[in-house]
Amino acid sequence: MKITIYYHDTDCGGVVYYANYLKYLEEARTEFFAQKGLSVKELAQQGTLFVVARQEIDYKLPASYGDILEIETRVSNISRVSMDFTYEIKNQNGQPVSQAKTILICVGSDLKPKSIPGDIRTKLS
Repeated sequence: MKITIYYHDTDCGGVVYYANYLKYLEEARTEFFAQKGLSVKELAQQGTLFVVARQEIDYKLPASYGDILEIETRVSNISRVSMDFTYEIKNQNGQPVSQAKTILICVGSDLKPKSIPGDIRTKLS
């Protein structure tokens, strides 16, 4: 997924505000699901939701207004109720800007953990 950095993404130093990377990761996960034929919205309506249990981000280089970043998203592990997403964010020169990992837990409408449905597991593997 590619994103363009806009002025509102930056801080007073002119670089991307660190917390905005969380938005970018969320967008990348949603696009990843869509590319696999899964709608996060429809899954939620059917009672299968994914919540963030852990987030790790390593910042390597700053990104600035006007930069175009590419986010490579992968599922690196799937267990019975959780999945690990890993990301590499690179700038337009191919240099790593950030690396991240998100652990998601599958929950039902009651927000209690549940097994990841088999069809979802298959599409994401």
